[in-house]
Amino acid sequence: MSAGTMSRFRLDGRVALVTGAARGIGAAVAEAMAEAGAAVVVTDRLEDQGQATVRRIKDQGGKALFVTHDVTVEDQWEAAVAAAQQHFGGLDVLVNNAGVETAALLTECTVEAFRSLMDVNVTGVFLGMKHAARVMQAGASIVNLSSVAGMIGTPAHIAYHASKGAVRTMTKAAAVELAKLGTGIRVNSVHPAIVDTEMGSNFVQDFVTLGLAPDYASAEADIKAAHLLGRFGTPSDIAGAVIYLASDATAWMTGSELVIDGGFTAA
Repeated sequence: MSAGTMSRFRLDGRVALVTGAARGIGAAVAEAMAEAGAAVVVTDRLEDQGQATVRRIKDQGGKALFVTHDVTVEDQWEAAVAAAQQHFGGLDVLVNNAGVETAALLTECTVEAFRSLMDVNVTGVFLGMKHAARVMQAGASIVNLSSVAGMIGTPAHIAYHASKGAVRTMTKAAAVELAKLGTGIRVNSVHPAIVDTEMGSNFVQDFVTLGLAPDYASAEADIKAAHLLGRFGTPSDIAGAVIYLASDATAWMTGSELVIDGGFTAA
């Protein structure tokens, strides 16, 4: 590729807001955004860990700011977007990464647990797109973290599947609407399989807790084997995909879903 092509993967001069960026995938995405040249607003409910993400970015010469942020609360979204504008001059990239996971068999899942998960995973993404789209300019990019759980089914995670399916189709609806309105804002989704994070470990443990696997090692081996490349993903695997969708390298992509799952859904 030419130097001109490679430069399209850069985010120099742009401002990104990444939710759930205190740890795991969110932290990796925030750090990758900064490495690619963006100023990053790191948001999370976990202040100490979120500030640690900011320090790592600054230690590498990047620009970052932490904002305490519950994605289910609308006025906190308004404050986070305002912080991006006030401190860095605008908002060019939104990464809706914050999410939670819960496990229960269909017949045992409580409506309270279902609603709580949907509030974070679905309402949080809706609010992010709503308030980001109000201030973004043409060429901006929204990246929503869905999951292979938004495309296929697995046992004992009905609420999580429902939420990630909603993120998948909300992404397409927002992409269509923002294009029809001539905003020039792109909206795409990322669909990981199991990633080696605390949430990924919890997913494996769920099968043991609910009696669907005899022990953690067996559950891990079975689930890992379902990934054709023979391993779980890493946060940096996902961060690379997010950078791609945020950059001008995907200037002609909107309403798309990028599956990054080690072959999980191909088998």
